[in-house]
Amino acid sequence: MKVAQVEQYNKKNISVGLVNIDKPTIGNKDVLIKVLVAGVNPLDNMISRGEVKMIVPYKLPVVAGNEFVGIVEQVGTGVSRFKVNDRVFARLPLDKIGAFAEFVSVDEDALAKVPEYLSDIEAAAVPLTALTIMQALELMKAESGKTIFISGGTGSVGAMAIPIAKAKGLNVITNGSIENKERVLELGVSRFIDYKTEDYTRVLSNVDYVLDTLGGNETEKQMTILKKGGKLVSLRAMPNGAFAKRMNLPKWKQIVLGIAGRKFDKLANKYGITYDFIFVESNGKQLQEVANIFESLKIKPSIDTVYVFEEVNRALDKVANGHSKGKTVIVIDK
Repeated sequence: MKVAQVEQYNKKNISVGLVNIDKPTIGNKDVLIKVLVAGVNPLDNMISRGEVKMIVPYKLPVVAGNEFVGIVEQVGTGVSRFKVNDRVFARLPLDKIGAFAEFVSVDEDALAKVPEYLSDIEAAAVPLTALTIMQALELMKAESGKTIFISGGTGSVGAMAIPIAKAKGLNVITNGSIENKERVLELGVSRFIDYKTEDYTRVLSNVDYVLDTLGGNETEKQMTILKKGGKLVSLRAMPNGAFAKRMNLPKWKQIVLGIAGRKFDKLANKYGITYDFIFVESNGKQLQEVANIFESLKIKPSIDTVYVFEEVNRALDKVANGHSKGKTVIVIDK
């Protein structure tokens, strides 16, 4: 089968190589899937640059790609939830990525059935981002009726985060560019802040939760709007000791990341809040919950650009350098 693989870590070169390798075999609990479309994420480029080696030390070469939609071709003898010809999607397990391939073998626990109303291209945009949101809300222990600020909510992450948070009973506030105001209000935002004319740190206070999608200097700024005991989960700042412990990383990595993330722990302490970093894991049960939310609300993910498999490096470059208004995907099987 044809695959796109990371051949060596390179901070300056994120391109992958298209090669042929053996089709995967399946174990007792595995499902063999013919991949139709794969989602492309900043994480794919982070892996190529060697930026996640501390969290997941991949043995190179490794087939790239973290999320996909496809059709079940074969099931292991111990598989109970899926059958041949089911249309499924997943964020692949951290230690078994490989969505940029014609076929993938994956444990059934990572999989969920795709809502019927979604096209293959739309469905490929869902798993990684939606699971990130679900796991962030779980980490916050977010309670219905409370308020969450989702920074930069007019991008592809916000398009997924807002309706999921709303479906969980949260009051959602976001900021972003004014041209996207009506779109995010339709998704269920109760308050929109135009980032060019309003400073959210001046107009917001006593917020229960923050989902930080921006990182950089914005992380501390978002801490200032939380109430005492509030919780911030970041997708973009720095892993800390609590994250390393939660991920069951070796003791030495817990020490290293504890030192690396100490700045954010100190800031959180200063503002009387908790700080967490998240790195999304596969979870078929949570993804099925997302699928059910999507099915009832008929949420349509925003798609920016669609590439064919041979253009995988253009897709990776687009995610790294293009200004996206939605998800970039690769059609693997035409």
